[in-house]
Amino acid sequence: MAEPTTIVRTARSRWRRVALIAGGVLVALFIVLQGVALALPRTNPPVVAEPNWDSPQTRELFMRACGDCHSNQTNWRWYTYVAPAAFLAYRDVTEGRQKCNVSEWGVGGERKCDESVEQIQEGKMPPWFYLPLHPEANLSAQEKQQLIQGLIATFGEGGEGGERRNRQAAPEQENGEEEGSTSMTVAFRGS
Repeated sequence: MAEPTTIVRTARSRWRRVALIAGGVLVALFIVLQGVALALPRTNPPVVAEPNWDSPQTRELFMRACGDCHSNQTNWRWYTYVAPAAFLAYRDVTEGRQKCNVSEWGVGGERKCDESVEQIQEGKMPPWFYLPLHPEANLSAQEKQQLIQGLIATFGEGGEGGERRNRQAAPEQENGEEEGSTSMTVAFRGS
């Protein structure tokens, strides 16, 4: 009878050692990831230029809902220093600034700002996972509509003032439409 008890104790002892080793590896991995997370650059380069906002309210709504990722005025909160949130925040800000950066207007920051209105209308921006930790970015329906109208007035439908709207009008003229009807379309789109 002593023999089965010894076997059970030996098996338990092995599982404890395996669990301790696995736990130690996980703790070491977590510590290494924290070190990497702390080393990520969290910069806010200087504001070069901003778009000519149609109103201070549009700018305020944009900065409140979109500014952390689409400007050089990111608020790096405490959790952006803790893995894995640090990696996600760093990626989101880097990609957001590459696509549309209102702090570098006129020097490439406006690349894809024309997509802002569509992204907001479709509920893709701000992303769902951003809102729980940033309740100020959760705009009311009225604020969202004001932001959309303000962005259209600020960026134009093309995101680069009227340049894209004029490019859209050019193919219509080539298809035989009268010049007057094209300019009416452009004027309507901008309102």
